[in-house]
Formats: sequence, structure tokens, C-alpha cells
Amino acid sequence: MLPEKETLPNLIRKALAKPRDEVLVERVAGEWTPTSSGHLLERVENVACAIRDAGLTAGDRVALIAHNCIDWIVCDFATFFAGCVVVPIYPTQASDLTTYILQHSGARLLFVDSAETLARLRDGGATLPQTVRFDSTGSDGLAAFEARGAQVRAARPELPAAYEATLLPDDLAVLIYTSGTTGGPKGVMLSHDNLGFDARVSLERGFEGIEGGRDVLSVLPYSHIYEHTIVYIYLIAMVRYFICHDPNELLADLRDVRPVEMTAVPRIFDRVLTGIKGQARTEGGLKARLVPWALAIARRYAAAITFGGKATPWLRLQYALAERLVLAKIRRTLGLDRLRFLTSGSAPLHIDTAMTFLGLGISIMQGYGLTETSPIVSVSRLSDNQYGAVGRPPRGVEVRIAEDGEVLVRGRNVMQGYYRDPQATSAAIVDGWLHTGDVGEIDAAGFLRITDRKNEIFKTGTGKWVSPARIEASIKRSIYVVHALVIGKGRPYPIALISPNWPLLRHELPDLPKELTPETLAQRSDVHAFVTHEVHKQTHGLETYEQIRRVIVIPHDFSVNGGELSPSMKIKRRVVETRYAHEIEEAYAREVPAHAAV
Repeated sequence: MLPEKETLPNLIRKALAKPRDEVLVERVAGEWTPTSSGHLLERVENVACAIRDAGLTAGDRVALIAHNCIDWIVCDFATFFAGCVVVPIYPTQASDLTTYILQHSGARLLFVDSAETLARLRDGGATLPQTVRFDSTGSDGLAAFEARGAQVRAARPELPAAYEATLLPDDLAVLIYTSGTTGGPKGVMLSHDNLGFDARVSLERGFEGIEGGRDVLSVLPYSHIYEHTIVYIYLIAMVRYFICHDPNELLADLRDVRPVEMTAVPRIFDRVLTGIKGQARTEGGLKARLVPWALAIARRYAAAITFGGKATPWLRLQYALAERLVLAKIRRTLGLDRLRFLTSGSAPLHIDTAMTFLGLGISIMQGYGLTETSPIVSVSRLSDNQYGAVGRPPRGVEVRIAEDGEVLVRGRNVMQGYYRDPQATSAAIVDGWLHTGDVGEIDAAGFLRITDRKNEIFKTGTGKWVSPARIEASIKRSIYVVHALVIGKGRPYPIALISPNWPLLRHELPDLPKELTPETLAQRSDVHAFVTHEVHKQTHGLETYEQIRRVIVIPHDFSVNGGELSPSMKIKRRVVETRYAHEIEEAYAREVPAHAAV
């Protein structure tokens, strides 16, 4: 039997009903500081009263632009308690897109984390509604806003319950805008039941062994639907929920918290491995050789056990030595020694990354979802896992594969539609089934595998269908590559645009003049040869028609501010291809390699 429908305030109240001293924990002035269940609920009710006292009514939009912190969660919950709708916006979102979202959503109130963020919005020309700042000690600050709400609540203690009484489970709760990697952002309408249902059945299916009182760590932005729903999952699970304010602080937070579980995206896992190898190379000596060797042995051993059922005696001996000399120390150094598993979503996880972590003694549970599905569609389970798959759907979520390979989803987690865009809604949801735009397959055991994005697969001029995501994932195994974009639609062969890891590349090529900028380095033949060699080394196992024939070295990292990445760190292919159209044409204009026309 499926969970009954309920509003998010009802779900939150039930999760906080049992008194707990440490529900949320974050750094304050450098010290980990807990918030109790009672204090959290009190703050939420106070801010909810302040929202309604500010002139908002049920259904009004409240925008939230801030980095991860307890104040974010308080304002998020309070908006629901006030009967209003949350509009989460990435603090790194480009100003023009933020302006569009504020205008399109009709937000009447804005919570913002800092004067710096607010100044950036104003400089970008955004027309702002009434605004409350987290960092202000004045009348425009959250503390003053919350105090006004406390006065209202003290005078009329019945108000929070009265606001909630008007809510229905199918009412709109969150209006969240897609990244817009292939066009303008669309407002995804998610109801209270969409989110609450998805959180409850996903916890039941995928977060095995995460008992109450355990320590978990949050690093992904709450403005991303993945971590937004994880907040509710962890709240229901009654864990101690530690908040990482900034991904740059992740290593220090991991060492302090030593969590049993953490949700992340493949980019973070890849960066962790790159950092381990890079640090070893920088230190030099025996460590520069020993650490990469140990990680390679870990990957080979895990793959042999996972896919072959056993490892050779020689590989077992090497693994035992690697574990004793390196791997155990890495786990302790990174704060991963208590970890039960990691959860990965939002993008494909390369099997080599998964096997390396498994060899380190850490399982990565892959899941799959979209903003339009609240977001979890399928999730892996520690006791029922297949590497390379993204798990099985939880109860009440149906998945099927269309004739053209597209993944279709139906269930209570599927969005109500796109805000003020009935045409896009009708195109996305047909006969109750959401067309995800992803291509995949379901095996005999019911495990879902995602193979590519439907609109990103291209056919080369030789008639071969190419999956760019597959090639890019292989290339990004290199510690010398930060970003990779593969193109080749209608062309004789695929080529790759590569943004290198310049610090590591300079270390590997010590003769490079230190005064040269990346713009100059990108033009050098030795740099180009090194990057090309890395690309070929990582992709040599692919099909002949998938092999990269040309490489374009990009002098800088793709970034959100530069417009090449969405706030969820997905490459905006159209933007990059347009920006580097001249370089792409030059690459294809060179003499075609004899082996290209395959």
C-alpha cells in the first residue's frame, strides 16, 4: 500500500515530533553548532508568520537565493507553513536568468544570503521584490524578520495551524526552474505530494541502514532538486544532518564529521580522486608512484570481484599490500572510514570511478531522476546493487522504455507541468507518462540503465551513431582533464574540446615557462600533444568510430559565470559549440587522418 497523501508541513511536523537535540548541524564561527527539533520548528513557525505579515497570501511565490545553511532550510520550510510556494534559485545563476526567473515566477518575497549576492543581482538589472537578507543585522535582516514573526505568533498562536489548514497535498509547493542546457529555463511545478511521496518511497528503497542518530553530510546545493528532496529524506530518517557550506570546505568537513552517508554527483567523486593523485604527484618521491599504483590495483581488484566473481592470487596479494600501505590511510585522511556508502545522481558515473571507490572500501549507490520527477525515479540499494545500473524504481513509480529507447516515467512523483507553458507540458507528459529525454534499458532483473540523452546522440557523416556522454566519461578519467565536450554530428569523425587541469599539467611538463598564460599554453604544440595523448589513452578501448581524431585545447575551465555550465554543472553544449565555432571549423578543415573515415 502506498503512503497516504499529505502536505509537506504535515510531513515536517511528524519528523520533528520526537524531541532531538541535534537535527541540523552547521559551522558557526568555526564551531559545529546544532539546532534542536524544537528550536527548528519554532523558527519555522516564526518565519511563516512573518511571511504572511509581510502581505503575502496562500499560493504567493517566495524566491530563495542562498548557499547551503540552516537559514535556507528554515525559510524553505516556513514558506510551506505559510501556504506559499518556494522558488529555489542557484546563488551562482547568471544574472539574466535570475532576473527571468524572478519575473516569470512572480515572486513577491526574496530571501538572499548576503549583501554580495544582493549587489550582484542589482548590478545585473534585476527588479527585486521585498527582500530579506540572512547576513544583515538591520531591519532588512532575517533576524529582524523572524522577530516580527515571533511577535505575531505570540499574539495569535493559532495562526500557523490556520495557514496549514488551507493546504491540500496536490497544491503547488515548489516552482523550480530547469538548468536550460538546451534552451531557456522552464518552471517545473511540484506539489506537496510530489515531493513528500518521492522522499518517503526513496528512503524506503535506497537508503538502507541509515538509522536515526547517524551522521550524514550535505554538500550539494539545496537549490538543486536532488538535495532539496534529500533534506526531507534525512529529516524523516532522523539522522544528524551536517551541512557543508561550500564544496571547497568539503575535505575539512569530511574529516570532522566522518559521515556514514553523503549524497554527491560524479564530478565530486572524480575531483576527490584527482585531488588524491595530484597531491601525491606534487609531493613526489615514493608517494608519487605508490598512490596511483594503489588506486589502480583497487580498481582492478574491485572490478575482478564485481564482474568476474574472483581475483587472481597475484591480484589479491597486490590488493592486500595496497590496502595496508595506502588505501586504509586514504580513508582515514579523507574522513571516509565510517562511511557505509555514497549516493550518486544527476549525471552518469563512470564505472572506473565506481570501481576505484569500491576498491577503497566504499560503495557508490547510483540513482536516476529529473527535476520533473521530484527527482528520484530509481535508486540502488546496498544489498541489491548492480554497478553500471541506476537501480530499480521505488514503490509507486513506473518506468518503461519506448520503442525508440526513451525512458518514460509515471507516478505520484511526476510534476504537475511547466509553469505558464501548456505546450511544453503537453509535449512532455503524454497519456500520463513523462517523456524524460533519456535513452535507456531495463534488464531482466528490473534494473534501469541510462545510456545517453536522446537529443545529444548524434550520427556522424559515416552513418555511425555516437554517444558523446560515453566518450566524455572516458576522457574525464584523466586527472589532467577538467571538462570534455565531444561533438561530431554530420562530421566524418568526433572531436573533443578539452579544458585541462592546468596546475597538474604544468607539473607534468616542468619546462613550460611559468609566466605563460593558459591562453598562450593552449596554442603550444607540446601542450596539445600531451592533452591529445591523454585523450587517446583514455578512449583506446572504445569502438573505432568513437575514437577522437582531433582535440581542441580550451585555455580556461568551463564555468557557470562564463555561461558554459548550468548551475547544476552540466555543460551547455549549444553555448560551447557556438563560442568555439571557429576553432571547431579549423579542426575539421585540417587534413583528415587516413583512419578517420571508418
